[in-house]
Amino acid sequence: MRRSRIPALSLSSALLVAIGFSAQTALAQQAPAVVVAPATIMDLRESVDLTGKVTAIQKVDIRARVSGFLEAVNFTEGQKVTAGTELYRVEDGAYRAAVQEIEGQIEAAEAAKEFAILERDRAEQLLTSKTISQAKVDEAHAQVRKAEGDLIRLKGSKDNADLNLSYTKITAPFDGIVGLTAADVGALVGPDSGPLVTLTRLDPIYVQFPVATALYLTYRERVLKGEISGGANVGLGLPNGTEYKQKGTINFIASNVSQGTDTVTVRAEFPNPDSILLDGALVRVMLEQSDKQNVLAVPQQAVQRDQQGAFVLVVDASSKVELRRIDVSRNARGQAVISKGLKEGENVITEGAGKVRPGITVDAATAAGG
Repeated sequence: MRRSRIPALSLSSALLVAIGFSAQTALAQQAPAVVVAPATIMDLRESVDLTGKVTAIQKVDIRARVSGFLEAVNFTEGQKVTAGTELYRVEDGAYRAAVQEIEGQIEAAEAAKEFAILERDRAEQLLTSKTISQAKVDEAHAQVRKAEGDLIRLKGSKDNADLNLSYTKITAPFDGIVGLTAADVGALVGPDSGPLVTLTRLDPIYVQFPVATALYLTYRERVLKGEISGGANVGLGLPNGTEYKQKGTINFIASNVSQGTDTVTVRAEFPNPDSILLDGALVRVMLEQSDKQNVLAVPQQAVQRDQQGAFVLVVDASSKVELRRIDVSRNARGQAVISKGLKEGENVITEGAGKVRPGITVDAATAAGG
């Protein structure tokens, strides 16, 4: 009796399927998964981070210029005030009386001058008839000049008295924020009593920062060669780690080098409408080229180094890995700027490079956002 061949065929088919599955599994094991990102042309302007100090454009101690008792304090500590706002008032009774007294003396001096003029004119008439001597006429002229001098002196005294009276109202010389008052109503103040309050202008505001002399000279040389533009965007990083929204403008570069630190002082001006920047605060200054700089770049984590220098692992169109030597000119915002060794669009491994070697096939996936 002939034996059936069906079971043998089924067994062979199953074996072939198993072998094929094993081959696919082995192939999959030979293609490790990696993440790649393309080399991309992007705007990566040269930048540098420095430490700066916020400095108020205007800051003055308000003092009393005449002596007297404070009659009023017309502000709330920490308040914003405008130029001309009356901050303090000193009792002004004595100063008003001094003005009135001098005004009376001026009226008397003007009357004396008018009388002296009349006497001079009369003396000149009498001289024509030879009734009086020339000496009397000269004396009359001298009396007129004396009266004129007295009047000028008294008017000067009145100006001084008016000025002292105006000083009884202590006003803000510019827009700003007042600090803590050192005197209350009823206190005796004067030129020797010290500052009454500090007035600080915070908008706009300055930020001063030192730039290393070597860095400054290199920058100037590159500008003269036309490699970079002379303009710069100025940003700030605040002490709490956030970035200040307003941009600044450089308005001063020192003409001398600080011998102690070998740096050049640079100053930028920032709008500060909400008084976020406070006088004396330390901030991070971020200088960035104002013109676009389109360069070829890859994520910084894709770049590896050995004794021969920098390299990346490139995945070609057939998913094979190639070690490629590159030149990195600089790093900026997490990207490595490539000056030699790569072309735009070539994929480099950013994750999983430790489990691959040149020449093998990989299962490459593009990085999120790549």
